[in-house]
Amino acid sequence: MTDLRKVLAFNMKLNRKNLGLSQAKLAELVNVSDNHIALIETGRRFPSITMLESLATAMKIDILELFSIKSIELSTKKGLKDAILADIDHILSHRLLEEG
Repeated sequence: MTDLRKVLAFNMKLNRKNLGLSQAKLAELVNVSDNHIALIETGRRFPSITMLESLATAMKIDILELFSIKSIELSTKKGLKDAILADIDHILSHRLLEEG
């Protein structure tokens, strides 16, 4: 899978989930099968320009957002931040138990 496909797959799934849409509901909105949406989200199929426009419209985003690496960077940073905070919380809880 090319990097472009990975970026599209990640952003499409992220935007769909942020809207609370299932693959089936998004598929219904753009008049394709849910399997077609799944294939795009896994990078096994690359949509046409017309399909990209339909997907962006259905998800209420600019088509360029489907190819933005910023969302991936933010997601990675948020995941790292969440992991660090969880580790800190675990360490503090463990130390409080030892002291108490």
